[in-house]
Amino acid sequence: MLEAELETVIADVIGPAAVETDRGGVFPAAGIEALGKAGVLGLVSATEVGGAGQGLREAAQVITSLAAACGSTAMIVLMHFAATAVIEAHGPAETRRAVAEGRYLTTLAFSETGSRSHFWAPVGTAAEAENGEVALDTRKSFVTAAGHADGYVWSSRPLASTGPMTLWLVPGDTPGLTVTGAFDGLGLRGNASSPMAADGARVPMSAMLGADGQGLDLALATALPGFLVLNAACSIGIAQALADEAGEHVSRTVLTHLGQRLADQDAPRSAFARILTRVHQTRAFLDDTLTALESGREDAMLRVLQVKAVAAEAAAEVADDVMRLCGGSAFRRDLSIERHFRDALAARVMAPTTEALLDFVGRASLGLPLFDEAAR
Repeated sequence: MLEAELETVIADVIGPAAVETDRGGVFPAAGIEALGKAGVLGLVSATEVGGAGQGLREAAQVITSLAAACGSTAMIVLMHFAATAVIEAHGPAETRRAVAEGRYLTTLAFSETGSRSHFWAPVGTAAEAENGEVALDTRKSFVTAAGHADGYVWSSRPLASTGPMTLWLVPGDTPGLTVTGAFDGLGLRGNASSPMAADGARVPMSAMLGADGQGLDLALATALPGFLVLNAACSIGIAQALADEAGEHVSRTVLTHLGQRLADQDAPRSAFARILTRVHQTRAFLDDTLTALESGREDAMLRVLQVKAVAAEAAAEVADDVMRLCGGSAFRRDLSIERHFRDALAARVMAPTTEALLDFVGRASLGLPLFDEAAR
């Protein structure tokens, strides 16, 4: 039933708005609202609080479908799912219910100006204030759905304990919490991935998610697996959309002087086959990652660390190959190739970047800790 609802929302709301979402850098509010009403935002919330109780495989299918239509919307929803995992594990019941019912959009707020893509090393602080409150002071560099989320899973240095990080659930209307700039990106232009600041932003002590100083462990156990898997699903959705457009191009483009379509020629046909095969290979890797997680396979976490890097690089390479295959037509904005091309590049540089993930994979495979002691 949710699959049918999703297809309807994509066809009626998200797809028709995708061009303007991209060109104007417009947050797709109508699409997000429709997804909430359709039950999609509550997909991974527990049934006990009114959610659909689905897992990462179903969430990945949703993100792949959304990304093929609108990368910006897919990024907003995947960040919502990743943050929801933290809230499900450690958040208050009333917030969990609001998320499950599609009334509450959440997101992760980890990356900081001071530590860049090293999300595991926040420099922002939390300090005890009067009336049992905590004052947060932080400069976040990129926060998806900034200014639009109802609540942020927010990282800081610990309040009093040792450890690299503490997590907080910060309401979007918290005084002292501001969006400090607009997002004007190359791709994913409507996802409002803007910088934010907390200047003495006050939250109750009860806003702490999990134990003080244990935020990195909580993030690694809850948010990070979903974020990496769903980011891969987003890259695959974009790559599939590019492959579909390439297939249509070689099928309909006729070289009149030769009386042939591009599809009738060896070179374009082989180029398309390579593109399609790369997409299918990447889908298979994602499927294997999900199977490893579901079965508790020994290499499950290694696959999780690999899957975003594999899919990010595949999507970028597919985008480049589609541009080459489709030639000048790919630059025209009446086709969506150039939009998907730009969207495909984002995952490479989104924390943890491809280079950081490859370092993690190397460390894990060689029996080394993922993070230096200084980071922990």
